[in-house]
Formats: sequence, structure tokens, C-alpha cells
Amino acid sequence: MSSQNPQLTLREILQHARKQKHLSQLELSMRLGISQRHLSFIESARARPSRGLLLRWLQALDVTPRTIGRALLLAGFAPEPAGAQADEHPDVLEPALGALRRLLEGHDPWPGYVIDAHWNVLDLNRGGRWLAGLLLPRTPYVTGPGKVNLLELMLAPDGILSRLRNLSEVGPALLAHVRDDANALPALQPKAAALCEFLRSRLGEGAVSAPWFQRSAPSIVSRFGTPLGELAFHSVFTTFGTPQDIDHGSLRIEYMFPASVQTQAALLQALGSRPERAPEVTSRPETADESRRSPPHQRRAQQQKKA
Repeated sequence: MSSQNPQLTLREILQHARKQKHLSQLELSMRLGISQRHLSFIESARARPSRGLLLRWLQALDVTPRTIGRALLLAGFAPEPAGAQADEHPDVLEPALGALRRLLEGHDPWPGYVIDAHWNVLDLNRGGRWLAGLLLPRTPYVTGPGKVNLLELMLAPDGILSRLRNLSEVGPALLAHVRDDANALPALQPKAAALCEFLRSRLGEGAVSAPWFQRSAPSIVSRFGTPLGELAFHSVFTTFGTPQDIDHGSLRIEYMFPASVQTQAALLQALGSRPERAPEVTSRPETADESRRSPPHQRRAQQQKKA
């Protein structure tokens, strides 16, 4: 069971987070400066914590920003401004974006991009721009400067989801992800509802009504129809920052890896080969005895290099 399950109650979130840290009620109450009795009453939903106490409680247990937002909402409080737009804090986020940009460049030519908590696209690497050009040929601003929203691009007419050949596999998992985000960031709820309606109209009620945990999978391949034929990708999401770092925790980077020989060949043909590793350096120079034991042609080659 995960404390990020949007169906958990506040009592279950608090209990699960404490047990994950292997803390007793007494140990946690001492950290928070409250009595064990008071802590027990809150965990059993017989008492309601203040907003300040709940924040200290969750931060002491190192839960994620998403779980903090969910717990605050369940307790009747406004969530922390964890989902603030990235351009509202440029001085804070620019160093992080610079670091992520270097990671994206290292991932080339495989596609990669950075999004914020609102699913706004903040940066793409060469592979990401190439793939966006194939999937969204009528939306040239995706590959240039300016902020665009990934969920809006997915749902637009002739958008990304219209190119997806295995929508029945990817769609429900994507909806679970967006719903999870929307629980912590209410501003996303209209987009989650729009995605739900889109999938319902194409896949039926069963695709959007199943519990979220039945839709999670370790890896799902996305298969897109493009002018180059079918391109298939595995995706890995990584959250940037520590769990308590609200601003950095809202940044995520997605690495896309080719899941077929055809996809890999198309990327390499369009963007060039992967960077090669530098040749390994020997741990120590060859000794004179070892040199004498070398075959004559190797000794001549070594002498020519020294000359």
C-alpha cells in the first residue's frame, strides 16, 4: 500500500507514513513535541490536527509533496503552493532547470523533456523536439520557445493521443497519473476530467472507472503512428529534488527510450549516433620485463609511438 494512493483517508496516510519510517507513536510524538495520547487521537481520527502540526508531522516523516497536498485537503486545509507555476519562481528554479538541461542533453538522441506540476513543458532535448515535430506537425511552437501544456497537446484535435495506437493500454495508466496529481493540485482537476471524458468516449466506461492501482504497471510501451511508421518508446519519469523541496519537487523529467529496432534506427538516422565512451585508461604503464615479453610486432608499434 502506498501513502500516495488517492483513495486513502487522512488516518491511513498518517499511519502508513509513520510505519514506513519504523517509528512508534511515542517516538514520533517526541519528535513533534506533543503527547502520545494526542498523536494517537489524531491517527485514529478522534481529533483534528492544526495545519501547522499536520505540516510538521508530514515533513518529519519525509513524505512527498503530493502526499502533503493530499493530506492537507483531506484535513480541510488549502494545499501548500507546491504546484506553483515554474515561471513564478525563476530565481529558484533556473539553477535546477540548468542541471536538468544537461541531463537532457546527455540523453540525446533519445527524446526527453521537463515538465512542472501543471504539466507545462519547460524544456526538450533534440530528440524531444524531433518527436514533437513528427507527432504535432501543425503545432510548430512546441519545438520553439514559449510555454505549452503537455495535457492540452495530448487532448487537442490531431493531438498526441490521436497518434497513439495502443490507447487502451496507455490511456488508463495516464489517467491514473493525472488524477493522482490533481488530488494534490486542484488546478489540474479540469484537465483530469477532460482526459477522463476523452478516454470514456473512445474506450468506454470500464477504462476510466477501475481503481487506480489496477492500472499501474512498471513499464508501458507507447506506440505512435508517424510518417516514418510506428515508433515505440518506454518512458521513465524522475522527480527532481528532495521530498521536502516543494519548488524543485514539482519538476519532473521524462526519459524516453526506443522500444523497437525501427524506432532506434529512425532516431539515429535523424539525429546521429549516441555519444561513445572514452577509451579506458590502463591502470599502470607496462614494465620493461612485460615489454620484452611482448610479441615483436607489438614492440615495434610501441617504439614507433614513443618516437
